[in-house]
Amino acid sequence: MQKYYLCIDLKTFYASVECVERGLDPFNTNLVVADASRGKGTICLAVSPKMKMLGVKNRCRIFEIPPTIKYITATPKMKKYIEYSANIYAIYLKYFSKEDIHVYSIDEAFMDVTKYLKLYKANPIELAKIIIKDIFKTYGITGTAGIGTNMYLAKIALDITAKHNPNNIGYLDEERYKKELLHHKPLSDFWQIGKGIERRLNKMRIYDMYDIAHSNPKKLYKEFGVNAEYLIDHSWGKESCTIADIKAYKPKTNSISNSQVLFEDYSFEKARLVLKEMVELGSLRLIENNLVTDSIGLYIGYSKDIIKATGGTRKLINYTNVYSELLKAFLDIYDKNTNRSVAIRRIGVNFANTIETESVQLSLFTNQEKIDRERKLELTICNIKNKMGKNTIIRGMDLEEGATTRVRNQLVGGHNGG
Repeated sequence: MQKYYLCIDLKTFYASVECVERGLDPFNTNLVVADASRGKGTICLAVSPKMKMLGVKNRCRIFEIPPTIKYITATPKMKKYIEYSANIYAIYLKYFSKEDIHVYSIDEAFMDVTKYLKLYKANPIELAKIIIKDIFKTYGITGTAGIGTNMYLAKIALDITAKHNPNNIGYLDEERYKKELLHHKPLSDFWQIGKGIERRLNKMRIYDMYDIAHSNPKKLYKEFGVNAEYLIDHSWGKESCTIADIKAYKPKTNSISNSQVLFEDYSFEKARLVLKEMVELGSLRLIENNLVTDSIGLYIGYSKDIIKATGGTRKLINYTNVYSELLKAFLDIYDKNTNRSVAIRRIGVNFANTIETESVQLSLFTNQEKIDRERKLELTICNIKNKMGKNTIIRGMDLEEGATTRVRNQLVGGHNGG
């Protein structure tokens, strides 16, 4: 049976939600979604379609918007966007089983519609129109759709083909893909090919999908390793992964990560304080999820990329989720590797190779009673925070100048919750 996948994207989602909330048409309104309180250098999360038609790029900075353009600035309200996204997902559930839906992002989802075409007595394009119309009628949000005979083709139909069709729907099968897109440029228009990969391909004198398809596979594998396999398959419009495969996938190892871009340049000592806060949040997250880690990683990025990022990884002697033990290891990496004379702007922490607490063997060389007491205290803190709010209990360091935890606790996805 020929399979058909549908990939729906909610057009300029954040900006569209803000326009709908104001009773405005996104296609006739100049609106940007950005936290103007962070200054002119803040990145716009989204701009309305009307702004795009005026040449303003998505994800631009406020100062890059031409001063001749008058526009509305909407402070991000992530809780509101999540609410809209959840409600639109409920529309998908009206038509398809959740087993046939893969949510790719807050504004994008894949659906395996193969077995539903007969049920709704519609072809894939007709079914896409029905769903897009339902979304717009119910919530005023415009959707675009890509239809493909595999998930990759559905995504490419959405990203490249749909924008050229008046009904905002694109369709691709393997033959149509090879006929229409083998010579499409730039390569970075294609899913999973970023600017960096494009530059590496260009250095190999590869400029389009035709070039990839007819390149020496050994050279591609030498340059990209196992990732060369998907480059070669995609150059021919092939993709073996299905939604069922995604649902069934279980990673061999898990990790918990957290990163933040600081609101301003931070000194070595101020950034060290933020690192302490981030390690505590990571510890609480591990304890809450009944996980421990034996491998950590630290990333420190400097202001305006004056020097190369520093940090490092560390294999711990024992599995742990205790704050005091994790903090000691992170601070050791930080103090040894961080440049103290250059301002810091980005910090990232990673707790890798996590496993469930019950899987860990007790060690004769640790004070288990002390560890259990600290872990019990941290779990109590987690429970209170979950019940009463994240800022109900905070450490003294969270009140110091430069601390970010209290502010970040009010954010959703790094942005104002609204």
